[in-house]
Amino acid sequence: MSTGAEVSTLQTLVCLRNPGKHTLSTSPQLMAVLVGCNLSRLLSTTTPFTSNTVPIERNSASFDFVAAFYDPLARLVFGSALQRAQQAALAYLLPSAPSVLIVGGGTGWVLLETLRLRPAARILYLEASAAMLRKSQALLQRHAPAHVAQVEFRLGTEADLPPGAQFDALITFFLLDLFTLPDLRRLLQRLQAASLPGATWLVADFCPPEVWWQRGLLTVMYAFFRLTANIKARRLPPWPEELARLGLSRISQERFFSGMIEAAAFRFPL
Repeated sequence: MSTGAEVSTLQTLVCLRNPGKHTLSTSPQLMAVLVGCNLSRLLSTTTPFTSNTVPIERNSASFDFVAAFYDPLARLVFGSALQRAQQAALAYLLPSAPSVLIVGGGTGWVLLETLRLRPAARILYLEASAAMLRKSQALLQRHAPAHVAQVEFRLGTEADLPPGAQFDALITFFLLDLFTLPDLRRLLQRLQAASLPGATWLVADFCPPEVWWQRGLLTVMYAFFRLTANIKARRLPPWPEELARLGLSRISQERFFSGMIEAAAFRFPL
């Protein structure tokens, strides 16, 4: 059964449709207000417990709960901006057949895109959400079965990387924003140890907000994922500065969604 907030969201989206073109309004400012208001109502909605309702316990960060609707929600809020940012970063993948580590790849779109650009790549796909990992495996089997043998799927975090494993390229898309600064530093140090000299690190992530609607949208996003995925972070960490502290040099930078999203490529020294 739909909640009042869900019905209100659908009604509002219908009102935003352009009768002539039958498309949704994509103004970032308008979407920030719309999503902020309706997600705030969804977050405050309490579902009554019945005899067949089981409370969900989340002792550690996990995107299992949101896996089923993560992609549609991202498209609703950001349109194609997230994928365009990822494509811009992936343009800097090393040629030939690199060994690639994808951390937090979500539902698998980035995996297919990586294999499309580098068909001979060997990939370790590390994902902390079992639900996301299953969706990624199914997507690969369905759309690129010839590449199944090139991909190792591993459930876990950076702590679960194989000992001594090193890679030509690291891909962390919309991952670094999930961590508090101390946790981010530990993550970056572990991934640095898994990088070969001269390796590239491809990032697509959110930037510090510059205008009111970006600040509001990020605030709502962090509240939503603290509730649904149990992340610790409450604000965006300074991930570009932390990557620079590791000695990486930035070789590309591009902004999307009115400057709120950045695609960047970094390189380790030789």
